[in-house]
Parts: sequence; structure tokens; C-alpha cells
Amino acid sequence: MSDPLKPDFARFRSRTFVISQENIDTDQIIPARFLTTTQCAGLGLNAFHDWRYDEAGHRRSGEPLNALDTAHQQVIVAGRNFGCGSSREHAAWALHDLGIRVVISSEIADIFSANASKNGILPIIAPKIAHHWLLEHDGVEIAINLETGRVDLGNGPSFQFQIEPFARRCLLDGTDPLGFLLSHDAQISAYEARTT
Repeated sequence: MSDPLKPDFARFRSRTFVISQENIDTDQIIPARFLTTTQCAGLGLNAFHDWRYDEAGHRRSGEPLNALDTAHQQVIVAGRNFGCGSSREHAAWALHDLGIRVVISSEIADIFSANASKNGILPIIAPKIAHHWLLEHDGVEIAINLETGRVDLGNGPSFQFQIEPFARRCLLDGTDPLGFLLSHDAQISAYEARTT
């Protein structure tokens, strides 16, 4: 597998981790009390905090998220309407810092989807048949090719997906919108020199 910080979305393979609950909002992904930082680093420790830890800060026994192994499971398959609620970008930061690189659901909130793609996470809307199959097959290895817009589920119902073209370009290049602009600094400077 490629560097987990800059996954090769042209040839991405990972096992899935299923969270079948519907309407997972951004406050569940990263509770508001952890929004005091402007840094991504360290937020993964508090991703899904109130599910993973009790009031004393101890890991909840039997909580599946405490068995998540992002060395092999970098794809969350979630129930319908993932990332709803507030627009906090920290939710995408927390998942990225946790080691998640792809979120698949039958419905993903628009603002979360935009924040995710700007922060190195590929949001994928799956058709209902494929989504249902994924929810029923926790831990299956899947292959994702962002260049072709295809998810191969092996024995399951493989499918095509769509993503906004600029977000697709940034994810394939392993950059964000600011990085994309900076990579064109010479062309921008040349244009400014010609037009001023």
C-alpha cells in the first residue's frame, strides 16, 4: 500500500470498517469540546471520542471502533447520511489524522464531502445495492480507482462513482486547493507580469 498520508488513489486498496449507524453527525465524529485547535495533528485521538471512551476517559469495552486498525482498514463504510450536522472542518481533520482515507455511504452531507476532499479523504456515494452489500461484509478488501471512478468489491457488486473534477484532481495529485495554486505560482506570476 502507498504512503498512508498520500495514498495512491489511482490504485488504492484497503479493507473496510463498517459503522452501520445512520445520521452520523460531525459532533459524533469530533465533539465540539475538541475544536479549540487549528491543527489536524492529534485530533485522531478524539475521533468518535464519546463512542470510544467513557466519562473517565477509559476505552469502552466492546466498542468496535476501539478495534479499528487503520494500517489495514482505511475505508469507513457508514450508514446513510454520514457527516450531517455542523460544517466543522475538524471532522475531516480528525478522520484523516485517525488514518481514514475513504468514506463510503449511500448519502454523505455536502459540506462534509467538500471538507473531506480538501483534506485528503475521498468521499464516495455508493448505489443502494452496493452500499447494502458493503454494510453486510465488514472487513472486506476493496479496490478503488479514482482515475476511472470505479470501486471493485471483488465478489460484490462493483460500481462507478462520481466526484467534482477539481477535488478529483487534487486527490490524485496528493494536494489541496492551496497546494494546487502554489504549484502554479510561476504561471500566475507570468500572467500578472503580462497584464499589469
